[in-house]
Order: sequence, then structure tokens, then C-alpha cells
Amino acid sequence: MDQHFRKEQISEWYSSYSNDIYNYVFFLIGDHELAKDILQDTFIKAYSNLETFQGENARGWLFRIARNLTIDFIRKKKPITYLTDSFAILKENAPTPEQMAVLNESEKELYMALGKLKRSYRDVIILRKIKEFSIKETAQILEWTENKVKVQLFRGLSALRKQLEKEDYRHETVRFR
Repeated sequence: MDQHFRKEQISEWYSSYSNDIYNYVFFLIGDHELAKDILQDTFIKAYSNLETFQGENARGWLFRIARNLTIDFIRKKKPITYLTDSFAILKENAPTPEQMAVLNESEKELYMALGKLKRSYRDVIILRKIKEFSIKETAQILEWTENKVKVQLFRGLSALRKQLEKEDYRHETVRFR
């Protein structure tokens, strides 16, 4: 695979998927600067490993790289957070007031509730319901079976519903089916 083709391919993918990948990583770690760094590392790793890409779903392949880099970062830099399997968004990592101002009230409450779920639930909800990956694609990204995706999604949505009810969140646009 020549270098020109590799650069073109990565550039095309960056244009198409970087915003979604950034948002996904941000949802996982709640830190804008770190999400930017992991996004950059994702595309560097994709470029370096392009020959291993089997022509499957490029978006899913890039999300899997981003997820693995995020988990590696958390294991190395935040072992206590990783061990508790919680990415609860700490005050210093919460969105700035300016960033929160552009979100409507429903999005703010949903964002905060998602941040309180355990990682596996948050991963599957973000990929299936927010990023709209299929069950098969989600299984590939998370390196789970399709059945585990279905079970974790069901449990995650149930946990999210309970969290939202606990916070007295009542909005008709949120569907848990």
C-alpha cells in the first residue's frame, strides 16, 4: 500500500468520522483536551496499521481503535477510576458553562445521567443509541458477542431510566425501547 494512498484514505476517514469519534471519546472520559489527543492518536494508529484493515466497516474499525486507546489511557493514567469501572464526570472535567449553554436542558440531563452509569452500559448506549451503530457493528467495536450487546443495552437502558427517574427527569423525547 503506497504512502500517498494511505494518506488519502486516512484524510478521507478523518473528514467523515473525526467528529463522531471525538464525541464518543469525550462521552467516555469527559475531558475535551484528552479527547482531542486520543482522536489524533486514533488516526495515527489507523495510518500505521492500515495494512491490517480488512475492508470491513471503516467507521467501526476506527471506533474500536479509539475505544481501545481510551481504555489504555484510563488504565495508565487513572487506575482508580478504571478499577471502579466508573467514569463519573468530575467537576474539573465537566463541560464548561459555555459548552453546557449550547446543550438544551434534555441533553444536559441525559449527558449527566450517562456519566453516572458504569462503562459497559455507557459504551453500548452511546454506540447503539447515540452513534446508531448496528448490533453487529457494536459487537465488533466492543469485541463482544451480539447477544452480550443486546443484554448490556437492555440493562444499560434500564439503569439509565432509573438514573433519570432518580434525578426526577421527565422528558417525552427520550425513548428507551
